Parts: sequence; structure tokens; C-alpha cells
Amino acid sequence: MKPAKKIRAKKHRGRPATGQGVQIGTRWPEATVVQIDAWASRQEDTPARSESIRRLVDIGLGKPAPALAVTSAAKASSQRAREMAGNAIDKLKDNKASPDDQASRKRRLVKGPEEFQNVRRDRPNRK
Repeated sequence: MKPAKKIRAKKHRGRPATGQGVQIGTRWPEATVVQIDAWASRQEDTPARSESIRRLVDIGLGKPAPALAVTSAAKASSQRAREMAGNAIDKLKDNKASPDDQASRKRRLVKGPEEFQNVRRDRPNRK
């Protein structure tokens, strides 16, 4: 009995298919393109122009910004920054205030005012 032949998938020529979304081609004024590129260059991951436009549209529509993956090194450095800030605040504290009042003041300085904690878009919501 003959061994079965292996069937290979045909290789397609050309560029592989990209996303499944609707493609929208528009013309942009040069000044707007410059502003988009400037915005992209200020981002941490410097996205491409198309990704920059997607993010700006999401911001304009009020969608929450996707949270960036936080590495353990980043968590450690943020923890260290909190400790350093706490130590600096301890050096400046008011000894006449009660310990509870001192703790609440310190917490408010390190975390920021409660009114603004949920406004920040660069941080994920803490529940």
C-alpha cells in the first residue's frame, strides 16, 4: 500500500490581510496631520498615525483609554516613589495635629484629592 501524500496549503502571494474593520479613506489638512503626529510623539509607545487617529477618536467619543500593561519593575518603582514621598511628608508634618489627622493628610498628599482620582485617564479604575 502506498503512503498517503501530504497536502500542502497554497502560499498566497502579496501582503497578508490586515484587520476586519471598515476602511475609511479621507483627506486631512496638513496642519491637522502635523498636530496628530505631534500628539503621537508625546505618547509613551509612539503609535503609528493610524493608531493615533483611532486613539484620538476614542478620546473624543469618551471611551476609556486602554490601560497599559504595568510591569513588576514599574510597580516596584511606583511603590518606592510612594515611600519616598511619605518620608518627605513625614519630615514636614505638623506635630500639633492628631495622628489620625496626620495620616489622612499624608494619604491625601500621596494619592491626590478624591475628586480627581477618578478623572485621571492614565490610571485604571481602582475598586
